[in-house]
Amino acid sequence: MACELVKRLVSEEPIVLASSSPRRRRILEGVDLEFVVDIPDVDESVEDGESPEEHVRRLAWLKATTVAGRHEMGTVIAADTVVVLDDRILGKPADGLEAIEMLKTLRGRRHEVLTGVAVLRCSDGAGAVGVESTEVLVRLLSDEDIEGYVETGEPLDKAGSYAIQDCGAAIVEEVRGCFYNVVGLPVALLCDALSRLTSMD
Repeated sequence: MACELVKRLVSEEPIVLASSSPRRRRILEGVDLEFVVDIPDVDESVEDGESPEEHVRRLAWLKATTVAGRHEMGTVIAADTVVVLDDRILGKPADGLEAIEMLKTLRGRRHEVLTGVAVLRCSDGAGAVGVESTEVLVRLLSDEDIEGYVETGEPLDKAGSYAIQDCGAAIVEEVRGCFYNVVGLPVALLCDALSRLTSMD
């Protein structure tokens, strides 16, 4: 039923995923959507005075418009996910040492995961964008736990230095909100955005 619901919200035009993330690809495959991947090359730096919510909203839309400019037809899906602690965006660690320090900062504390999702129709430029927020509590990990996790290599290309859908599931104690948001693509928000886009017809 869920897969059919998503399919009803998309047109006959091709779906274009504006992301290099294998996690987002797996989520779309999980709801049985056919799509092509077109990776945007955009500057993901935080602008001066920009809040985390404004940041993910802007970047999701920027990624969508960048990719849409390369296609005459299709609906582009773009997203941007950040981990936020004390109003500070935690990006991807530069190396293992930074990943260790980041996880030490997160352990035993709640943080917020924000994902901006944008959908844009290439043919006429109609689009919609929204932001999902999920609260995550990381277990009170020992230094040895953290170092062992970082040694797996998994945290090195992940915002906040963990991946909840893989080995990182073992470091998370509680999730309040959408699990798929923490993975990187909140399906309910995507459906909402696609529904708003459909209503613009």
